[in-house]
Amino acid sequence: RYEPTWDSLDARPLPAWFDEAKFGVFIHWGVFSVPSFGSEWFWWYWQKEKREPYVKFMDTNYPPGFSYEDFGPLFTAEFFDANQWTDILKASGAKYVVLTSKHHEGFTLWGSKYSWNWNAVDVGPKRDLVAELATSVRNRTDLHFGLYHSLFEWFNPLFLEDATNAFKTRKFPTSKSLPELYEIVTKYQPEIIWSDGDGNAPDTYWNSTGFLAWLYNDSPVRDTVVTNDRWGAGSICAHGGFYTCSDRYNPGHLLPRKWESCVSVDRGSWGYRRDARLPDYLAVEDLVQQLAETVSCGGNLLMNIGPTHDGRIPVVFEERLRQVGAWLKVNGEAIYGTKPWRAQNDTLTPGVWYTFSPEEGKVNAIFLNWPVSGILELGEPQPKLGETQVKLAGYKELLKWVALGEKGMVIALPQLTPQQMPCQWGWTLQLTDVN
Repeated sequence: RYEPTWDSLDARPLPAWFDEAKFGVFIHWGVFSVPSFGSEWFWWYWQKEKREPYVKFMDTNYPPGFSYEDFGPLFTAEFFDANQWTDILKASGAKYVVLTSKHHEGFTLWGSKYSWNWNAVDVGPKRDLVAELATSVRNRTDLHFGLYHSLFEWFNPLFLEDATNAFKTRKFPTSKSLPELYEIVTKYQPEIIWSDGDGNAPDTYWNSTGFLAWLYNDSPVRDTVVTNDRWGAGSICAHGGFYTCSDRYNPGHLLPRKWESCVSVDRGSWGYRRDARLPDYLAVEDLVQQLAETVSCGGNLLMNIGPTHDGRIPVVFEERLRQVGAWLKVNGEAIYGTKPWRAQNDTLTPGVWYTFSPEEGKVNAIFLNWPVSGILELGEPQPKLGETQVKLAGYKELLKWVALGEKGMVIALPQLTPQQMPCQWGWTLQLTDVN
């Protein structure tokens, strides 16, 4: 049994499915999807920091005295169809999904007993959105279902009171945050608890180690659940299951612990925003590059989308998800279930990232730029004459190659028309029998 100490909890082996999955989808959805302006931090920027664009937006478009709470009934979700979302998630090639069950605004997407009149069953949709998505994902796919949960809430009076007392009192975690965590685990049995928002309070204030000990010892998901590292000030990148370290984290090298990079398709926001322009969205080339770099360095990629207040996945997000899925259909063997190789990227040619498929003993070289010459030079592999074979994923015939001295090889790529290309953005060479 795990003790409620970081030494004990950090020693828990991470369930194997998470490392094998490599790719997940993050969904930021909540009351912030109603103003859908600027950022999901809308309430904070408008009321606390009084940032000019937010204040002006409210003054121009809403009557005097309109409060953030007044957005609650406008979060309607009338077009939310969990099966449609699930089919898009499945088409993306993702192996897990993480939904924001509650963001820093405190509004829960399920009918929480601890969030009276500020949840999706009492206000707005009048539906249990968490249950609908969880059920659909489990009935229609083999994706692992996860939930994001914010520990703190910007304007909750109990949290503000505890903060004023320098977190010597613990009214908020004992009456709100912790009961909600036990509630979502018991009710929805998520296999990922993606914690966030420590409010600068230490993990002792949140009793994170006590909760995690219960989660790992006695909860209904004790054998399969994975957790991240955001469990109180000072725990990020230091304690927990897998490390997230910072948003859009990309170390570019191997880490001693399993990690995850979360990246939003909209560079400027995690929640949906109506004021986004086309250049604000990452192109599929960017996402394929992020996936290759992240997986080669031992990480997982969690790609974020923001649905609208009425429950639609905007078409640009759907397109990106389906594009990554199409790429994974061809190149998935270089991603799923792989391990980092001895080299993460090539020393000779930039934009080449390596993974290793242990079962087949294959080295996968993902290259992001197709060379004009049709010749690709790799500085890292050590081929064996007469033994090493080179294949292009999605192309039937073996490729010709010659060795470059002691180490490295030159590979002749096939001459293909754009229509014959196995995919459009990034390709995989599969090398067998290399040292």
